[in-house]
Amino acid sequence: MTSAGSETAATADEGGKAGKRAGIAILVTVASVVAAVFLFGAVAYLWIKAVHVVAIISWMAGLLYLPRLFIYHCDAKAGTAQSETFKVMERRLLSIIMTPAMLVSWLLGLWLGWTSGVLLSGWFLAKLACVVALTATHGYLARAVKAFAADANDKPPRHWRIVNEVPTLLMVGIVILVIVKPF
Repeated sequence: MTSAGSETAATADEGGKAGKRAGIAILVTVASVVAAVFLFGAVAYLWIKAVHVVAIISWMAGLLYLPRLFIYHCDAKAGTAQSETFKVMERRLLSIIMTPAMLVSWLLGLWLGWTSGVLLSGWFLAKLACVVALTATHGYLARAVKAFAADANDKPPRHWRIVNEVPTLLMVGIVILVIVKPF
């Protein structure tokens, strides 16, 4: 097997492991939610809300950091040790932190909305639209990780600086909608 072939196989193997870890994180979260509801009753809502907030913070940290890595990666020449290090950092950030945090955020957020009866309220639907946009941003960044991994990024650092602002703007909107509930 060639060096490139073995790197591709290693990357695919790591991707499979990351997918398994994300699946395990989701299962642990679901089991924890069920256990909390049965063990703590009404107090479980607050614990689940706390875990939801922690997951959101983790997801947001990744959404804000990954484009910053892309900015630096743009300056690294393909095939250099620096470029390969960025590839590992980007892949791990996406697969180990961001994607599981996103899935837990979605799962617990929908559960909280359902149990509190706000799923059809105006502010919640507006918030949901912002979260869908945040998820689309996550997907865009995931595609970029693949492009950088293949040394096929065609975007300049300025593009990634602008993309870096999108999660911030969405976060501001989400926080206002959740706290102020304007409609």
